[in-house]
Amino acid sequence: MRELTHFIGGRHVKGASGRFADGFQPMTGEVITRVPLASKVEVRAAVQNSLAAQPAWGATNPQRRARVLMKFVDLVARDNDKIAEVIAREHGKTIPDARGDIQRGIEVVEFCVGAPHLMKGEYTVGAGPGIDIYSLRQPLGVVAGITPFNFPAMIPMWKFGPAIACGNAFILKPSERDVSAPLLFAELMMEAGLPPGILNVINGDKEAVDALLDDPDIQAIGFVGSTAIAEYVYSRGTAAGKRVQAFGGAKNHMVIMPDADMDQTVDALIGAGYGSAGERCMAISVAVPVGEKTADELVKRLIPRVEALKIGPSTDTSADYGPLVTAQALERVRGYVDLGIKEGATLAVDGRGFKMQGYENGYYLGGCLFDNVTKDMRIYKEEIFGPVLAVVRAKNYEEALALCNDHEYGNGVAIFTRDGDAARDFAARVQVGMIGVNVPIPVPIAYYTFGGWKRSMFGDLNQHGPDSIRFYTKTKTVTSRWPSGTKEGAEFSIPTMR
Repeated sequence: MRELTHFIGGRHVKGASGRFADGFQPMTGEVITRVPLASKVEVRAAVQNSLAAQPAWGATNPQRRARVLMKFVDLVARDNDKIAEVIAREHGKTIPDARGDIQRGIEVVEFCVGAPHLMKGEYTVGAGPGIDIYSLRQPLGVVAGITPFNFPAMIPMWKFGPAIACGNAFILKPSERDVSAPLLFAELMMEAGLPPGILNVINGDKEAVDALLDDPDIQAIGFVGSTAIAEYVYSRGTAAGKRVQAFGGAKNHMVIMPDADMDQTVDALIGAGYGSAGERCMAISVAVPVGEKTADELVKRLIPRVEALKIGPSTDTSADYGPLVTAQALERVRGYVDLGIKEGATLAVDGRGFKMQGYENGYYLGGCLFDNVTKDMRIYKEEIFGPVLAVVRAKNYEEALALCNDHEYGNGVAIFTRDGDAARDFAARVQVGMIGVNVPIPVPIAYYTFGGWKRSMFGDLNQHGPDSIRFYTKTKTVTSRWPSGTKEGAEFSIPTMR
């Protein structure tokens, strides 16, 4: 068992609180790491370290900052195999899935290499008599990110990439369930030339989170997790005067129109519903076939595909998905399957009895498929975060659209159809932040923004894309006039453009 550390001031620092959490290997159920849980004092030490380092980094030429990120991208490519293996070991996702986790994070860092252009302000010559006006973007100072277990590579990079590119110092509090990849990133950033203190990693639980939220020297917080905690982070952070973006849960629908290509639709549902064991905020967890004929055909085709899913250890590159992240997560998802039966849904495929030979203590669950789910059931209302797909039958298009719009979550949604008019109407009217048309997991590429609506997101600015630059900078506008040719005497009115 390895005892892990924090990473502060460019070096690994042992935990001093005396509190630790066990880190498990989901494949086997074994304890493989001992994770230090920071005290308020340790969090404050990390903040002070970042405070001392940030001014010089903020004053560094933006292009020089971008070069550090370019070098970091190269180093991650060099160590890709090592990082993927670490993620698979601690999280449980398969090696190919771990590589995807890394790749989607790196794409955002690559976007951030363009920060010198993205941070450019505006300039107007002769806005008034002898008056020039210009604006500029400046870093906030010290900012922080609280990231979840399900993407231990991607989401940390989504947070610290733009923050550091913009000249901030960043304190990362990753999930205590899989902290090794973030610690590796901190090492690689140092190797890439990042000054000590600009990326600090502090491990911890609620005590560390509250310390970050309350610290007066932290100017902004980025969070990804469950809706209940996202709302807590947003409320407490904004009450402390911080800028906050907090991303919560999801219940993503896929509407299947009668004219949809059913082969394409089923393939998409299998990947989007069961990939990563369903532990994705963009997973499709609700299929909404329009019309009974469409529903019957969909379920008929889904059943053998779900039954044939290959579940395996994270090291099995041919597996469709691996174990869930913890024993608690496994029991939670099993509990939702039990609940669905009690609520009256039809369990068309039951994966609860799945056992992985040779890995009997691992956190494995076979794919589960519910039919005849109704919108009043908890398995429809609540995020399950596991390999469970619910089929909710809609009589017509309007009923399907209403299901998407009436749900409390609004993260992602998809429609599968051959009808361009239906797709266009759906995209215009659906009340969801990210929409796929014949695309099952509509995660935007790095130079567009990522963010949901309703109770899937708290705050005004989203992740990556131009919004990330706006979130991690503040705008300053300068109005200047030089004395030559100006009239003498005091002016008591606001300057105008006359």
